[in-house]
Amino acid sequence: MNFLPLAKKLIFIAPRNRGSESHINTLRATLVPIVKIYRTAKGIIIDHNDEFFLSAESDWDHLVNRTNLFQKISSELKSLQPDKDLRSTLSDNLLAPIGNQEIWAAGVTYLRSREARMEEAKDAGGGDFYARVYDAERPELFFKATAHRTVGHNQPVRIRRDSKWNVPEPELTLFISSEGTIEGYTIGNDMSSRDIEGENPLYLPQAKSYDGSAAIGPCLLVPGSPIDPASVIHLKISRGNEIVFSGNISINRMKRKHAELAGYLFREASFPYGVYLMTGTGIVPPDHFTLQRGDEIKITIDSIGTLVNTVA
Repeated sequence: MNFLPLAKKLIFIAPRNRGSESHINTLRATLVPIVKIYRTAKGIIIDHNDEFFLSAESDWDHLVNRTNLFQKISSELKSLQPDKDLRSTLSDNLLAPIGNQEIWAAGVTYLRSREARMEEAKDAGGGDFYARVYDAERPELFFKATAHRTVGHNQPVRIRRDSKWNVPEPELTLFISSEGTIEGYTIGNDMSSRDIEGENPLYLPQAKSYDGSAAIGPCLLVPGSPIDPASVIHLKISRGNEIVFSGNISINRMKRKHAELAGYLFREASFPYGVYLMTGTGIVPPDHFTLQRGDEIKITIDSIGTLVNTVA
């Protein structure tokens, strides 16, 4: 079921007159198996190239926390039959793709994030901290959320009542097994109170970790190879019928490597169920922008899908 060598060969020999980047991307999407898994109230649903299967495994933690997750799911698919009715099950029964995992996050991994953090903290004298961590060997890593503080697709995120400047942070999020291997990817929204963090960098936990401060979903992408570094993160914030902010950035603009971040996270910490790691944001709304209750946040990442949340 691993068609990656064939896909690479066919892409390489594509005729020049049809060898545009878009054509190559179309070939790649067609030939490389796409596997996504959804956690739902009806069980774990596998999406393989837009066909849907109900997994025989009912325990999310047991299924995902392993090395070679792609091979495990590929093997199971051989014994399953597609069920077209499962597609409609997703819309009504979808849960956040998290069991007993923690969510951690990396900060200042994009240049734009470095600039924004320096600006918000300059009055408190902390701006230099962010310049230093961007250039340092050791990344910034911090605890973000437990499962009960995390919401999924179409569930409400929150802004703090004691904050006046709040933004979403759209982030590619890694799923890392308890062995430290990157096994999948999802979309993350690292909700942040910029005024609290800017007042004093030591207030970071309060600015970042509170009920409804993290959203992930809608699925866990389990590819046969690392995610395409040219994949783009898109953010759109709507207020009523108006788009009040939009932006995008490709994940290859990130300074840190995914394996580097995972390696630092696992240096002196263990995660018996695996762990999610948000990898930082390169999309930052202007300083005059703040979220309001009722705003819709839509984050799309190529190959994974779209995560939608409304501010409660």
